[in-house]
Amino acid sequence: MDAKLVAILIVGVLAGALPGPVLAQNCGCDAGLCCSQYGYCGTGNDYCGTGCQAGPCYSPPSGGGGGGSGVSVADVVTDAFFNTIINQAAASCAGKNFYTRRAFLDALNSYPQFGQGGSADDSKREIAAFFAHVTHETGHFCYIEEIDGPSKDYCDESNTRYPCVPGKGYYGRGPIQLSWNYNYGPAGESIGFNGLNNPETVANDAVVSFKTALWFWMNNVHPIVNQGFGATIRAINGMECNGGNSGAVNARVGYFRDYCNQFGVSPGDNLSC
Repeated sequence: MDAKLVAILIVGVLAGALPGPVLAQNCGCDAGLCCSQYGYCGTGNDYCGTGCQAGPCYSPPSGGGGGGSGVSVADVVTDAFFNTIINQAAASCAGKNFYTRRAFLDALNSYPQFGQGGSADDSKREIAAFFAHVTHETGHFCYIEEIDGPSKDYCDESNTRYPCVPGKGYYGRGPIQLSWNYNYGPAGESIGFNGLNNPETVANDAVVSFKTALWFWMNNVHPIVNQGFGATIRAINGMECNGGNSGAVNARVGYFRDYCNQFGVSPGDNLSC
């Protein structure tokens, strides 16, 4: 066979063996971004889901072992559990007829790794932690929007990737009280709504509202939930820690202990921050 032809064939075989898409980016992702199975940086299921290589992946990176706990979130978050929270909200509360278990479960379909990984007890602790923070942030599902939110400035003008839109407020909305333009922008991109131009969608659509809470959780809290409940407080509102607001911290811990007890699991260590 001609030597030149052999060389061409060898090059062709080697090229075909290389995983082309993975070479698209070297995955030196910024903090908070996932490296997708194809080597691109971003957030959401396409980046942090199946095949995620690095960053706050929804499940362990490829080859990292682990797997789902087999716990059904719907079986843990029963009607009775959900109602014990929302029934404590006054009838006049805006969230009383807004937040529903059905909306939560519909939103959950987009985040299948929530409450998964580790043991069954680990999963139940994560679910308990999520609802402990939701209970505190919303006052037992009373509030859809932050009290006096419109009077507060949550615009980070230095963030040029997600610039604030004049006349729009990025104050707390939803179960985790999503705040700041740098959260509304990427949350909207991941979920499928215009977070910068229409932040009020979080207060008008219950499924989107729960999706923003789960989006924030999976990107910022899920990766560190195994460090103890105190770490989740830091991830959601670190200003409360180290004496910043001990009353709020104690309230969050109290809800967490209560929900762990309802789920039949121990709360674990490192509860406070």
